[in-house]
Amino acid sequence: MKKFLFILLIGLMTFALAACGSEDAQGDSNDEKETITIDHKLEEGVEVEKNPEKVVVFDFGMLDSMKALDLPVAGVPKDSLPTYLEEYKSDDYEHVGGLKEPDFEAIHAMDPDLIIISGRQMDAYEDFSEIAPTIYVELDTDNYMESFEHNVGLLGKIFNKEDEVQEEIDQVNEQLTELQEKAENTVKNGLVLLSNGGKVSAFGPGSRFGMVHEVFGVKPADENIEVAQHGQNVSFEYIVDLDPDYLFVIDRDAVVNDQPMAQETIENKLMENTTAYQEDQIVYLDPNYWYLSGGGIISVSEMISAVSDAIE
Repeated sequence: MKKFLFILLIGLMTFALAACGSEDAQGDSNDEKETITIDHKLEEGVEVEKNPEKVVVFDFGMLDSMKALDLPVAGVPKDSLPTYLEEYKSDDYEHVGGLKEPDFEAIHAMDPDLIIISGRQMDAYEDFSEIAPTIYVELDTDNYMESFEHNVGLLGKIFNKEDEVQEEIDQVNEQLTELQEKAENTVKNGLVLLSNGGKVSAFGPGSRFGMVHEVFGVKPADENIEVAQHGQNVSFEYIVDLDPDYLFVIDRDAVVNDQPMAQETIENKLMENTTAYQEDQIVYLDPNYWYLSGGGIISVSEMISAVSDAIE
């Protein structure tokens, strides 16, 4: 009888311990993860999980910054990646469709914790937000550095990297101050051109590449260039007559068609009469930074360096 009672007691204790363990495990699994509330242009009060592990990134500026900060990335649009971000083409990352044609089925199957989009995807925001918390980022050409710092700051808040982000921003601002001082101390001016299919368009203050003048401090050769997304179409006669000291050229064909054409387009017989040509002051800017992924920690730093190295 005593043996029976002893065995029964042991059984009851084992059952009780197992039940407690089950309750503890259930309690742990029900613990809510810490979140942060993000407001952006398309929606206010988006609840985002802190330190998300599976992040889908459509904005290359943000992808650039995530690379610089060593943050986790799960999926990207692989077909259009800038060359310096081609590590994300590996099988370690999911292909999530094109910049303008996202693969929602693939994204849904990933069950991401966070999706980051920008202008090319903004019309599909509702579709993204039905899959996972989605934040929209953009670069304000009228407040370029402020919006750059804001976007990078979001990453700092989401991933608890605020100190690291501030260090990166401080370094970029130090570079910028040095460039602004150089630009202020020269009387030379500049013109930004986008080369595309044998034609050129000009960008001035207030435009997509207006930061060259408004932020970096390069004096504009023409302050009256039309502000448009694709710039103002100009002729080579216009450039010769304007005769800027510096030409800052972005080759769209190099990144969109994988066929660099800018130098062949720009350095023609007519352009040989310009100051920029004769003084070797035609500066070919890397379109990976300027056209595809501006606004990232790496790209903004490289953009500043490119202009700073060109100015005497």
